[in-house]
Amino acid sequence: MDFYEVLKSRRSIRGFDSSRAIEQESLERIMQAVQCAPSACNRQPWRFEIVFNAELKQKIGECYPKTWLTEAPAIVVAMADYSTCWNRLEGTPAAEIDLGIAMEHLVLAAAAEGLGTCWICAFEKARMNAVMQVSDPWCVEAITPLGYANSEPRDLSYKSIDRIFKVVR
Repeated sequence: MDFYEVLKSRRSIRGFDSSRAIEQESLERIMQAVQCAPSACNRQPWRFEIVFNAELKQKIGECYPKTWLTEAPAIVVAMADYSTCWNRLEGTPAAEIDLGIAMEHLVLAAAAEGLGTCWICAFEKARMNAVMQVSDPWCVEAITPLGYANSEPRDLSYKSIDRIFKVVR
Protein backbone atom coordinates (compact mmCIF):
# COMPACT_ATOMS: atom_id res chain seq x y z
CA MET A 1 0.00 0.00 0.00
CA ASP A 2 1.27 3.48 -0.88
CA PHE A 3 2.42 5.51 2.15
CA TYR A 4 -0.23 8.21 1.66
CA GLU A 5 -2.93 5.57 1.26
CA VAL A 6 -1.83 4.11 4.59
CA LEU A 7 -2.16 7.53 6.23
CA LYS A 8 -5.61 8.09 4.79
CA SER A 9 -6.93 4.60 5.51
CA ARG A 10 -5.65 4.11 9.07
CA ARG A 11 -8.47 4.16 11.64
CA SER A 12 -8.83 3.27 15.30
CA ILE A 13 -10.40 -0.19 15.29
CA ARG A 14 -12.70 -1.25 18.12
CA GLY A 15 -13.87 -4.63 16.87
CA PHE A 16 -11.69 -7.58 15.92
CA ASP A 17 -11.99 -10.94 14.19
CA SER A 18 -10.61 -13.12 16.99
CA SER A 19 -10.50 -16.18 14.73
CA ARG A 20 -8.07 -14.69 12.23
CA ALA A 21 -4.42 -15.16 13.16
CA ILE A 22 -1.77 -12.51 12.55
CA GLU A 23 0.81 -13.69 10.05
CA GLN A 24 4.39 -13.95 11.34
CA GLU A 25 5.69 -12.06 8.29
CA SER A 26 3.39 -9.14 9.11
CA LEU A 27 4.61 -9.11 12.72
CA GLU A 28 8.21 -9.07 11.56
CA ARG A 29 7.62 -6.13 9.21
CA ILE A 30 5.84 -4.21 11.98
CA MET A 31 8.74 -4.87 14.36
CA GLN A 32 11.20 -3.68 11.71
CA ALA A 33 9.18 -0.49 11.27
CA VAL A 34 9.43 0.21 15.00
CA GLN A 35 13.13 -0.65 15.00
CA CYS A 36 13.85 2.16 12.53
CA ALA A 37 11.75 4.81 14.30
CA PRO A 38 13.75 7.93 15.14
CA SER A 39 14.41 8.98 18.71
CA ALA A 40 16.36 11.76 20.40
CA CYS A 41 20.08 10.96 20.02
CA ASN A 42 18.96 7.55 18.67
CA ARG A 43 18.66 6.22 22.21
CA GLN A 44 15.53 4.20 21.42
CA PRO A 45 14.27 4.23 25.02
CA TRP A 46 11.46 1.76 24.40
CA ARG A 47 10.39 -1.83 24.55
CA PHE A 48 7.30 -3.39 23.01
CA GLU A 49 5.72 -6.62 24.15
CA ILE A 50 3.30 -8.32 21.77
CA VAL A 51 0.99 -10.30 24.05
CA PHE A 52 -0.85 -13.33 22.64
CA ASN A 53 -1.17 -15.09 26.01
CA ALA A 54 -4.90 -15.21 26.90
CA GLU A 55 -4.35 -14.92 30.67
CA LEU A 56 -2.11 -11.87 30.37
CA LYS A 57 -4.44 -10.28 27.79
CA GLN A 58 -7.28 -10.69 30.30
CA LYS A 59 -5.24 -8.95 33.03
CA ILE A 60 -4.42 -6.10 30.65
CA GLY A 61 -8.12 -5.95 29.78
CA GLU A 62 -8.94 -5.42 33.46
CA CYS A 63 -6.88 -2.21 33.32
CA TYR A 64 -8.87 -1.03 30.30
CA PRO A 65 -12.22 -2.84 30.50
CA LYS A 66 -13.46 -2.71 26.92
CA THR A 67 -14.39 -6.12 25.51
CA TRP A 68 -13.00 -5.32 22.07
CA LEU A 69 -9.48 -4.97 23.48
CA THR A 70 -9.21 -8.62 24.45
CA GLU A 71 -11.04 -9.79 21.29
CA ALA A 72 -7.95 -8.93 19.26
CA PRO A 73 -5.48 -11.77 18.75
CA ALA A 74 -2.74 -9.67 20.37
CA ILE A 75 -2.24 -6.63 22.55
CA VAL A 76 0.90 -4.57 22.09
CA VAL A 77 2.25 -2.97 25.26
CA ALA A 78 4.60 -0.02 24.73
CA MET A 79 7.05 0.84 27.50
CA ALA A 80 9.45 3.72 27.94
CA ASP A 81 12.80 3.66 29.71
CA TYR A 82 13.28 6.92 31.59
CA SER A 83 16.88 6.12 32.58
CA THR A 84 18.29 6.01 29.06
CA CYS A 85 16.20 8.61 27.25
CA TRP A 86 17.50 11.99 26.22
CA ASN A 87 16.46 14.90 28.46
CA ARG A 88 15.37 18.30 27.27
CA LEU A 89 17.50 21.31 28.11
CA GLU A 90 15.40 21.99 31.24
CA GLY A 91 15.92 18.38 32.32
CA THR A 92 12.55 16.81 31.52
CA PRO A 93 12.68 13.40 29.81
CA ALA A 94 11.74 12.96 26.16
CA ALA A 95 10.83 9.28 26.59
CA GLU A 96 7.11 9.78 25.92
CA ILE A 97 7.82 11.68 22.70
CA ASP A 98 10.26 9.04 21.49
CA LEU A 99 7.84 6.26 22.39
CA GLY A 100 5.03 8.14 20.63
CA ILE A 101 7.05 8.25 17.42
CA ALA A 102 7.80 4.52 17.66
CA MET A 103 4.16 3.74 18.46
CA GLU A 104 3.03 5.69 15.41
CA HIS A 105 5.46 3.67 13.28
CA LEU A 106 3.80 0.56 14.74
CA VAL A 107 0.20 1.61 14.02
CA LEU A 108 1.03 2.81 10.50
CA ALA A 109 2.95 -0.39 9.71
CA ALA A 110 0.02 -2.40 11.06
CA ALA A 111 -2.34 -0.48 8.77
CA ALA A 112 -0.05 -1.20 5.81
CA GLU A 113 -0.32 -4.90 6.72
CA GLY A 114 -4.13 -4.70 6.80
CA LEU A 115 -4.20 -4.94 10.60
CA GLY A 116 -6.20 -2.75 12.95
CA THR A 117 -5.02 -0.92 16.05
CA CYS A 118 -6.39 1.57 18.55
CA TRP A 119 -3.85 3.60 20.48
CA ILE A 120 -4.84 3.55 24.18
CA CYS A 121 -3.39 5.45 27.12
CA ALA A 122 -6.56 5.61 29.27
CA PHE A 123 -5.39 3.38 32.10
CA GLU A 124 -3.76 3.70 35.51
CA LYS A 125 -0.03 3.44 34.88
CA ALA A 126 0.78 1.91 38.26
CA ARG A 127 -1.80 -0.83 37.79
CA MET A 128 -0.67 -1.59 34.23
CA ASN A 129 2.97 -1.60 35.30
CA ALA A 130 2.09 -4.16 37.98
CA VAL A 131 0.27 -6.37 35.47
CA MET A 132 3.24 -6.21 33.10
CA GLN A 133 5.74 -6.61 35.97
CA VAL A 134 7.46 -3.36 35.00
CA SER A 135 9.29 -1.17 37.48
CA ASP A 136 11.27 2.06 37.48
CA PRO A 137 12.91 3.24 35.24
CA TRP A 138 10.46 1.51 32.86
CA CYS A 139 6.83 2.55 32.53
CA VAL A 140 3.95 1.36 30.35
CA GLU A 141 2.84 4.40 28.38
CA ALA A 142 0.48 2.96 25.76
CA ILE A 143 -1.23 -0.20 24.57
CA THR A 144 -3.01 -1.19 21.40
CA PRO A 145 -4.98 -4.21 20.28
CA LEU A 146 -3.59 -5.76 17.12
CA GLY A 147 -5.65 -7.80 14.70
CA TYR A 148 -7.97 -7.80 11.74
CA ALA A 149 -11.06 -5.61 11.95
CA ASN A 150 -14.39 -7.45 12.12
CA SER A 151 -16.10 -4.77 10.00
CA GLU A 152 -15.25 -1.92 7.66
CA PRO A 153 -14.08 1.18 9.57
CA ARG A 154 -16.15 4.30 9.16
CA ASP A 155 -14.98 7.32 7.21
CA LEU A 156 -13.67 10.25 9.18
CA SER A 157 -13.91 13.96 8.62
CA TYR A 158 -10.86 16.12 9.17
CA LYS A 159 -10.28 19.75 9.96
CA SER A 160 -9.38 21.80 6.91
CA ILE A 161 -5.66 22.28 6.22
CA ASP A 162 -5.90 26.03 6.87
CA ARG A 163 -7.24 25.30 10.39
CA ILE A 164 -4.30 23.01 11.09
CA PHE A 165 -1.39 24.84 9.49
CA LYS A 166 -0.09 28.36 9.28
CA VAL A 167 2.75 28.78 6.81
CA VAL A 168 5.20 31.43 7.93
CA ARG A 169 7.71 32.60 5.31
